Amino acid sequence: MKMAAWVTLGIALLLPCAGWAQADFAAKQPSVKILNVESLPLQKGKAASVKLTFRVAPGFHVNSNHPNSEMLIPTVLKLDPPTDLSLGNIQYPDGQQLSFPFAPDEKLSVYTGDFAVSATARTVGSIRVGTYRVHGELKYQACDDHACYPPKSVPVAFDVNVANPPKAPKHNPAQSPNVHN
Repeated sequence: MKMAAWVTLGIALLLPCAGWAQADFAAKQPSVKILNVESLPLQKGKAASVKLTFRVAPGFHVNSNHPNSEMLIPTVLKLDPPTDLSLGNIQYPDGQQLSFPFAPDEKLSVYTGDFAVSATARTVGSIRVGTYRVHGELKYQACDDHACYPPKSVPVAFDVNVANPPKAPKHNPAQSPNVHN
């Protein structure tokens, strides 16, 4: 009977500790989240830039789009625009060249903190004026100073507004000076 009481007391004392450990573990999960999307109105027949800003969780880094080794998983943005809208020419920032305790003599090309990826939006065909939802995902592999974690992806969704091009000023012959030779 005494043994059961000690086991119960031990479990009661350990449960709060397990909760703290779980909360601490959850707080230190590697993640990347989207912070902001800047998109200028897209005029029919023209191109416009879209800039997506991401944030890597503190204490972690992700490989850049061009890691220094083929063995490393690059960060890649994939976009799936609706019909009559094209998104391409994706531009990634240069990675920071950093070394870590697990390979102190080797520099890795990584993103930490905030980084931005841009793409060029274009209209295709006879797109109508309006708002178009673009979906996609950012695929990445996060690491800390001691380990790399399984690859993940974060969903991306944003709107692109398509507008008519500005109207050209009308030519009024009454305002044109007469030129006679």
